[in-house]
Amino acid sequence: MQQHPHSSSGPADAPQSRRHVRRRTGRLAGLAAAVTAVVGLTTLTGPGAQAADNPYERGPAPTESSIEAARGPYAVSQVSVSSLSVTGFGGGTIHYPTSTADGTFGAVAISPGFTAYESSIAWLGPRLASQGFVVFTIDTTTTLDQPDSRGDQLLAALDYLTQRSAVRSRVDSSRLGVMGHSMGGGGSLEAAKDRPSLQAAIPLTPWNLDKTWPEVRTPTLIFGADGDTIAPVSSHSEPFYSGLPSSLDRAYIELNSATHFTPNTSNTTIAKYSISWLKRFIDNDTRYEQFLCPLPRPSLTIEESRGNCPHTS
Repeated sequence: MQQHPHSSSGPADAPQSRRHVRRRTGRLAGLAAAVTAVVGLTTLTGPGAQAADNPYERGPAPTESSIEAARGPYAVSQVSVSSLSVTGFGGGTIHYPTSTADGTFGAVAISPGFTAYESSIAWLGPRLASQGFVVFTIDTTTTLDQPDSRGDQLLAALDYLTQRSAVRSRVDSSRLGVMGHSMGGGGSLEAAKDRPSLQAAIPLTPWNLDKTWPEVRTPTLIFGADGDTIAPVSSHSEPFYSGLPSSLDRAYIELNSATHFTPNTSNTTIAKYSISWLKRFIDNDTRYEQFLCPLPRPSLTIEESRGNCPHTS
């Protein structure tokens, strides 16, 4: 304690001053202990506890309605990427959470299908980004590119996103995923095969001549469509799912009363389970496990589902 220059410091005052110091010190110690106890209790039970355990967790606790909503909790901005400014793919649009308050985000690149353009999968950009991801919906170098080429282009897009793009500082380069429709879905399997470090892959009514994928180490969710005549589930989605390693975190959802082109327009079932899969495996956010396990039951929008539960990744 600092003593005022003019205060008495004679022998008669000394014992009283020490008692005063001891009383104040005791009160301060008691207050500090109480604060420590409250802080400790908050750390153990408060909303920040899980975030502290998982630094990748983003956004509020999910509900059925929050993952089915047309927009999530984050406001979204976008930036166009010209094909002339990139190599290895055809440019596209980056959708990203506007706020920087939560730090970096996981990211996903999405490819369109055969003869299609970015516009065919554009709805997924803001839908997924508003849930807390950086999303790159891309064009391919030509509309006729095959799945292996589309896989390479997805990886090139992720490399551009994390290394050169205007939003690279917003992306966690260790938490990346791929999606794609039709041949782009086949391309997402190719990308996962070629880059095992990817955290999630979601093929949408995928097409590929390769039917087995024992090399894939990336948690993979495949969407098929019961009315698909271009990539029938019996010769595409189902064998792709069965061809993944049985030990892999994998799932198959067959959309009911759907066609090959169902993923080209806004679809709540695709969005709901895609968000949950990306959150669960890119963000390691087990709050979303409840929507994936137990497996979704057949309904007006789901013909059937398969998968391994609970997930181990």
